[in-house]
Amino acid sequence: MANNHVKNMESSLLSDNYYILKKFSFDFLMSNGEWVNQMREVYDRGDGAGILLYNKEKKTVVLTKQFRMPTYLNENKDGMLVEICAGMLDKDNPEQCVIRETEEEVGYRLKEVKKVYEAYSSPGVMTEKMHFFIGEYTDDMKVSDGGGVEDEHEDIEVLEIPFEEAVRMLNHGEIVDTRTIVLLQYAQIHKLIE
Repeated sequence: MANNHVKNMESSLLSDNYYILKKFSFDFLMSNGEWVNQMREVYDRGDGAGILLYNKEKKTVVLTKQFRMPTYLNENKDGMLVEICAGMLDKDNPEQCVIRETEEEVGYRLKEVKKVYEAYSSPGVMTEKMHFFIGEYTDDMKVSDGGGVEDEHEDIEVLEIPFEEAVRMLNHGEIVDTRTIVLLQYAQIHKLIE
């Protein structure tokens, strides 16, 4: 990490309860040539990977629905969120992660995925970088009902819906997860399902 606009960086640990929250104090060189002291809290939860599963023949996509406490605390009445299948990178790479998460969450065993983007999730506060994938699925790839990993107390509803319905939900504000919006729009722009 070398940046000649940052010096005198100090950090202190605020929490390592689930992920790591640190407070950073540093001097930053402004564009006018003045050095100013700044403070930021940074949440490090690692990187993640997500996938939009689509079936060209049936013209469907597979999404998930699950409770997300932060959205519940911020005006999402029931806290339930419709989103792509996604997870955190453990000791695997993004491709292995998304293949593992797909089987755990929605019950499809994929052989092949395609990476389409990589982007920071919320760069003002989090270090997380998301790796975005797409993958075709067929009924014969279904190996379980999905639903998530029981030991992790995941309670995931699997939604196989017409692509047109997913786009309608997107356009009517029923899909509000940024990762899901990005991949549904990718599917529209690249005409994955016609």
